[in-house]
Amino acid sequence: MIRKLFILIALLFSISLMAQQKWTLRQCVEHAIENNINLRQQEVAVEQSDLAVHTNRLSRLPDLNAGVGQNFSFGRSTNVATNISESRNSLSTSFNIHSSIPLFSGFRIPNEIKASKLDLLANMEGLNKAKENLEIQVTNYFLDVLFKKELLLIAEEQVEQTKEQVERTRLLYEADKVALAQVYDIKAQLANDELNRQNAKNNLEASLLDLSQALNLRDVSQFDIQEPNLDNVIADNIGSILPPEEIYQQAVQIKPHVREASYRLEGEKRRLKIAQAAYWPTVNFNMSYSTGYGRTAGFDNIIFKRQLRDNSSEVLGISVNIPIFNRFQTRNRVKESRLLILNRSLELDNVRQAFYKEIQQAYQSAVASQSKYDFTVKSLEAAQEAYHYAQEKYSVGRSTVVELNEAKLKYITSQSEQLQAKYDFLFRAKILDFYRGYPIIIE
Repeated sequence: MIRKLFILIALLFSISLMAQQKWTLRQCVEHAIENNINLRQQEVAVEQSDLAVHTNRLSRLPDLNAGVGQNFSFGRSTNVATNISESRNSLSTSFNIHSSIPLFSGFRIPNEIKASKLDLLANMEGLNKAKENLEIQVTNYFLDVLFKKELLLIAEEQVEQTKEQVERTRLLYEADKVALAQVYDIKAQLANDELNRQNAKNNLEASLLDLSQALNLRDVSQFDIQEPNLDNVIADNIGSILPPEEIYQQAVQIKPHVREASYRLEGEKRRLKIAQAAYWPTVNFNMSYSTGYGRTAGFDNIIFKRQLRDNSSEVLGISVNIPIFNRFQTRNRVKESRLLILNRSLELDNVRQAFYKEIQQAYQSAVASQSKYDFTVKSLEAAQEAYHYAQEKYSVGRSTVVELNEAKLKYITSQSEQLQAKYDFLFRAKILDFYRGYPIIIE
């Protein structure tokens, strides 16, 4: 009993440690990919495409069919010798087996195999595309959590500073250096800062919930992420900001959504050949064996075994089917296939064009975020100095709470703008790396 209790305690302790473990970005991405239902559906589509390839390959093999027939006949007929009507109830049984081997199908079978292989490759790239989209989504949620964490730190810092200012204001009031209204104003500001802190906590919890839902986690009470070292975001990622054309030339060869559209186009070209195969004659090699047994009431009937032997028939032959006229069905199918090829070609061009625009936008956003970050560094320094000066004036009773709050608001706004620019630049830089085939790693 004691041993079982010890094992239970150890198990609960290990579960508690796992629950309290902070998640890195790679852990989040891998867990999301492993547990996403949409990705599982994509995997099923890949398996179906693989099965279609296997089925088309086996279409070269001969088929084999067997049949059995049983007939009963009831009635009367006139006997020619006696000119008397007699009952002629009878039964007959037939057995047959048939096999056919396609010798020539107008190249339909090899083109069906190649088309199904291209469909398989396209579905595999579709699965990879879904994984990449999920990775980008998780990364966006992850960075949003980091952003909200830093905003919460700023809010907590402001609460602590305001608490110190409340104490200073109380001392100034007791020294008759400020009016009582100043005490009430600074306490009101403390209450407002505490509300802002609570709002920041709520926003952080909402961001954590978004991330945990992207991971399909059920228990999110202990969920948290590991904060990476982001002290030198600009310097560490500036090498990722390459010209859009250079990134595009490298990315267009490897990105799954472009490759998927390319495979779809090649698949339609193969389906055109499949449609054109209906113009060709088809040649099959046929084999069959048949026999039967019959019995008529009132007559001497040959025994079953002998009838099967005497009625047996073996047939070997070659059949040729030559299409002459099928109400223009083949011609229209060929035209339809050509139109589908044109449509797939336009889709591929559209995918490439949209992808290049995405790269341009990511590049422009990264450059703009870098410029904004550089500007906010100077703006934050100036706002910080102004806030410290306002604090010093307020501490000696030379300014009001309103002037102090104005300086604080500018300081907080500068901090928020710098954080926003930092994380926006980091996300865009990682996206540009991702386009070039590098995994998103934030450590």
